[in-house]
Parts: sequence; structure tokens; C-alpha cells
Amino acid sequence: MQLSSLLDRFAEPETLKMAKLGRELRAQGIDVIDLSLGEPDFDTPAHVKEAAIKAIQDNWSHYTPVPGFLDLREAVVTKLKRDNNLSYEPTQIVASTGAKQSLANAILAITDDNDEVIIPTPYWVTYSELVKFARGKVVEVRTSPESGFKISAEQLKAAITPKTKAFLFSSPCNPSGAVYSKEELTALAEVFRQHPDIFIISDEIYEYINYVGEHQSIAQFDDLKDRVIIVNGLSKGFAMTGWRLGYTASNTTVAKAMEKIQGQTTSGTCSITQRAAIAALTGDLQPSKDMAAEFTRRKKRVLELVGEIPGLSCSEPEGAFYIFPDVHAFYGKSDGQVTIKDSADFSMYLLNTAHVSSVMGAAFGEPDCVRFSFANSIENIEKGWARIKDALAKLK
Repeated sequence: MQLSSLLDRFAEPETLKMAKLGRELRAQGIDVIDLSLGEPDFDTPAHVKEAAIKAIQDNWSHYTPVPGFLDLREAVVTKLKRDNNLSYEPTQIVASTGAKQSLANAILAITDDNDEVIIPTPYWVTYSELVKFARGKVVEVRTSPESGFKISAEQLKAAITPKTKAFLFSSPCNPSGAVYSKEELTALAEVFRQHPDIFIISDEIYEYINYVGEHQSIAQFDDLKDRVIIVNGLSKGFAMTGWRLGYTASNTTVAKAMEKIQGQTTSGTCSITQRAAIAALTGDLQPSKDMAAEFTRRKKRVLELVGEIPGLSCSEPEGAFYIFPDVHAFYGKSDGQVTIKDSADFSMYLLNTAHVSSVMGAAFGEPDCVRFSFANSIENIEKGWARIKDALAKLK
């Protein structure tokens, strides 16, 4: 049987692959500490769960409008005004089955064959694959720890060609934790003003997990806002990963295009999730603030533990819940059985030797780094990093 050539255009997410390998080891009775997946280890806030229970009891059990219930889209509009001082109409909002689908809708709605999409490294693993899915061309722009893993206006300007269709980035960034300041976004905005046909896809899913101050959206620049597609959702800030609700805010033409695409794939997302989402977006944000405070505590502890391991070089994340250390100092080293040649070998060595899962940096466009999550308990974090320290000490 011949399957579609579409499958050859993109790869399986390394984040999911590492999680799968970890589950396989657990099935063998091995205690694996998961520092790979990007999922808050918190429960969904009580008032959100109560809203979902009430929705079930009130029989919200039927098909939903493709872009989401009107009052859900109104709740998104309220949130964007309250938190970001951005004004949108409900017709500009499309709710989807997770922010990953929101990203897919956005990329598919604007990308044609061989259109170039500029993506600064490191980036979330799915960005590049979705562009390939849409038959676009990924244009990576390498950043560095010295730049805070952020693209400069000069780099952006140099990467733009007549084929550039979009710029895709996240702030806070997965995996680096980079957060763009208003000044940095202002510099990028000046470049975009010189190229009025370029879309800007701004992934803001980690908005509430920010260690350096108020979140800044590139949509705040009024003259750019019409070509910005904001992608956000509930998974990270509200501990609602399994609920699957993401959303976009864009100009009406793009919103209608995304609605058309979604109408032929999933249609409207889960009715119960939407009712819960309204409670999350318009209700008490204290649980989200408490979660961010705990991530701040964990970040401090992780950086202390990493600092005890010779050879690991790591900048402090400004947002999200990952560290992204450079591991190239271990290349060429061996424990007598395994020799580390690259970050993939490094991650597999830790999984098989220390029984700690991570994600190799090549998946994020930065081959010398490895992503470790601190969305786990302090106890597991300390146990995991003790194992990592012991395993790396065996490499000579």
C-alpha cells in the first residue's frame, strides 16, 4: 500500500517521542523522572472544573459553532482587553482544539507553496513541521545565549526576501524561556513597517508564566495589529492541557479563513471545554498566579542544581518552565560503553543511564542544547538532577 507523500514532509514531534520512550521504560518497572513534556503538574482550578460539571448537568452536549460559542469568544475579547489592552471583536476570534490546532489553522490559512516563513531558533518543535505541512519553506534565523535567544532587528531584516510570507515566534519562548521586552518588539516592529505584506504569528501560550514583568504582545502596535495573528490557549496558564482549547485573534479575513479550514477538519471544539474556558478566562486568576509563583521557586532551585554540574552552560529563563543548557562540552566523552556525539546521544544517555527524560535541542533548531522541564515537583526535580549529575560524572 502506498501512503501519502505528505507523511514524508514532516517529522514526529521529539517531545512526544521522548515521552513515549519514557513510558516504555516505566512499563518495564523502571522509575523514570519526566523532565521532557511541557505540562504543568497542577490540577485545573476548582472554579473551572465546577463550570464544566454545571455544563454537563445543564446539557451543553451538542455540536458547537465552528469558531466557538459567542460568549466564549466574548470572554477571549474581555481577556485580551483586560490583560493586554488589545481591542478585538468576537468575529476576530476562533477557538480550536488546542493551540496546536490554532497554529495549524493560521499557517495553513496564509501559506502557499514555497512561501518563506522566518522562525528564530530555538523554536517549538511543531512550528517548522507545520510550515512543511503547508508546503512552505522554513527560514531559520539562529540566535544565541548571548542575545538571550532572541532575534535582533538586523537579523530579521537580513532574513526577509520577496518570498517571505510570515514571521513566527513565541514569547515567552518554548524551549529557551526568552521573553521579548517592549523595546525589543519595537525594534522588530520598525522592520515590519518596511514590509507591509508579512504576517506575524505570535504564540503567547506561556503569557502567564513570566518572571521579568508584564507580558508584551507585538499586536500592541496599532499599525501592525491587522497582520498579527495571536495564538494563545488555556493549557499552560490554567493547567488545562487535557481540556484542549486554544484560540486565535486576528483580522476578520484571516479569522474567516481559519474558520473555513477548521470547518472541514474538527469543526467546533468540545462544548464542555468551552463552558469551562469561559470561567477560566473571566474568573479568578489567583490560581494561575500561584502556579507561576511555584514555577519561580522551582526555576531558582533548578539553576542551583545545574550550577553544580561542570560542563553544563545555562542561561536563566525569563518565562515558561524550561531550562535549555548547552551540552556540547560532553561531545566525544564516553562512559566506556556509550560515546556522546550530539545532543540526541546526550538525551538518550540520560534516559537509559539516569532514567531521566529530556528533549534534544536539534528538535528545536539548536543542536547543541537540551531542553529540561521544571514542570515537576521539587522532590522529583532534585532526584532527577542528582541522577543527571551522577551519570554525567561517569563520562570521561
